[in-house]
Amino acid sequence: MDIKTHQKIDQSLCGKPTAIKDNEFATVVLDTTEKMTADEKGLVHGGFLFGAADYCAMLTVNHPNVVLGKADVVFIKPVKVGDKVIFESVLKEDKGKKKIVEVIGKNQRDEIVFKGDFHCYVLEKHVLE
Repeated sequence: MDIKTHQKIDQSLCGKPTAIKDNEFATVVLDTTEKMTADEKGLVHGGFLFGAADYCAMLTVNHPNVVLGKADVVFIKPVKVGDKVIFESVLKEDKGKKKIVEVIGKNQRDEIVFKGDFHCYVLEKHVLE
């Protein structure tokens, strides 16, 4: 895999890429850990799920200057520490510099736990330049 974006991301918190095809699709696997727990019952904080889904969307575009502009997401089922969540993304719309990527997250029981559309933008230069 040739990862061109988000190269310094902590994959233990945002998931590990398992497949990438530029401007088509990507797959990221998130192994949830105690670091991600929100409470004593082991509920995983939604921010970690969002982070993994966002990372998956960025990898779908796979450009060094891709950024997220907007996301419409739904958390469908709770995720518990120890669950494995597989995020799969597909490019839904390509409008040049604007791309809409659909991301679906499923747990190890193949149940959908997360779904969203990520509006990604490819900038001329890095957002911090």
